[in-house]
Amino acid sequence: QRRLLALGLPVNPQGIRIGSGTIVAPHVVLSTGWEPDQAGLGDSVLVIGDRCLIGRGSSIVAHESVRIGDDVWTGHHVHITDMNHGHTDPDVPISQQFATPAPVSIGDGSWLGHGVVVLPGVTIGHHVVVGAGSVVTHDLPDRSVCVGSPARPLERSAG
Repeated sequence: QRRLLALGLPVNPQGIRIGSGTIVAPHVVLSTGWEPDQAGLGDSVLVIGDRCLIGRGSSIVAHESVRIGDDVWTGHHVHITDMNHGHTDPDVPISQQFATPAPVSIGDGSWLGHGVVVLPGVTIGHHVVVGAGSVVTHDLPDRSVCVGSPARPLERSAG
């Protein structure tokens, strides 16, 4: 709990697990659940593994499940979320329309460059490089270098 308080003011810190040797840079937002002080929230809604680095100004919003493996590093201003807003009813403000959450998983040893956005329902494999400014809208395979919006593999290494 003391480590989380050093990060600033996470929303629902009881739902956040951070591994040993992990560094969370200044101005990072970590949020779990649907509302502040949510009752009955699980203790592992957002899990960040060992030896990770979450870059300055990044945000991780986990309504139900975001899992980040060991040795994952991010650049600055990366956004990772398992939920998005809907837009099916033109008479209801977007802020009141919610899509169904979908789990996000980021594999061990991956790197997410500056300004990457990871959207709901995505699995990023192990040892994946996601280039700066990319938007991840679908799964990315192990040992690949991916770029673009939407992010797509440019190359894969053997292994």
